[in-house]
Amino acid sequence: MDMNKILLVGAGNMAKEYAKVLMDQGVDFITVGRSVKNCEDFKDCVGREAISGGIRSFLQRRDDSIKTAIVCVSAEELACTALDLIEYGFQNILVEKPGGLNESEIGRLDEAAKEYGADVFIAYNRRFYASVQKAREMIRQDGGVTSFHFEFTEWSHVISGLNKSQQVKDAWLLANSSHVIDMAFFLGGGPKDFHSYCQGKTDWGNCSAAYAGAGLSYTGALFSYCANWEAPGRWGVEVLTPMHRLIFRPLEKLQIQQKGSIEIKTVDLADDLDVRYKPGLYRQVEAFLNADWGSLLSIGDQHLNLKVYDRIKNGEKSF
Repeated sequence: MDMNKILLVGAGNMAKEYAKVLMDQGVDFITVGRSVKNCEDFKDCVGREAISGGIRSFLQRRDDSIKTAIVCVSAEELACTALDLIEYGFQNILVEKPGGLNESEIGRLDEAAKEYGADVFIAYNRRFYASVQKAREMIRQDGGVTSFHFEFTEWSHVISGLNKSQQVKDAWLLANSSHVIDMAFFLGGGPKDFHSYCQGKTDWGNCSAAYAGAGLSYTGALFSYCANWEAPGRWGVEVLTPMHRLIFRPLEKLQIQQKGSIEIKTVDLADDLDVRYKPGLYRQVEAFLNADWGSLLSIGDQHLNLKVYDRIKNGEKSF
């Protein structure tokens, strides 16, 4: 991929994280934000100019040689921003997760990528954690995953007070919980079939309060999940192989339990990049810019995954 210059769309906190990575990877980039204040804050933080006025204004006078972009605007603007870029001829686009907030947005983005022949990926940086990379190595050595479990409990007492739009809160499972759900299925295989249940309602969004389910992945592994958004808890993933139980709690760390032992040991990780930058981001950007796309999620696959997220969110049976 030609990395002479790329476009970084957004000037908020996530854009600052991407800018640090791009600068340290020696990649030249142009940053476009919307508000003057955000662009000034961006410059104060990373020492690089950001152009205010928004992406559509910039595209009307842009350098046509730039074909690669990273999109890290607000969740409500992800899909429409990526669509603008595709229609203006961008060929390689990395869009912050989840890429859109519903079937309409993500479906349109998928269709546009196919129509214009653009490669569009969704940035699930947890796939690139040092803990996940090490676990994948151990899974291969052990002969694969036999079962896995994940928990995506969210803190309702925090979410209710967040300065987020109602649109984002109503789509919270896709907009936020999908981080851990995607990671679990990335390690254990996507669901071939599963049963899902949900219970209760939150008072801050169109979401159930508790979730549970179980099924079979395409790799032949059994899986289960749970979450209770009105009770204490945290995200977590556990993956079982014939030789090890791999425990991610928190997700950035890896603990293991060996077959025949009850002792749980912490695995030493080569996680310097996850310490220096937002975890997973350096390797994710590196993979995207080097066209090493095996671990990236395509917009097409994200479109297909919406059926899974919808089934988890709504359940086959609600109480």
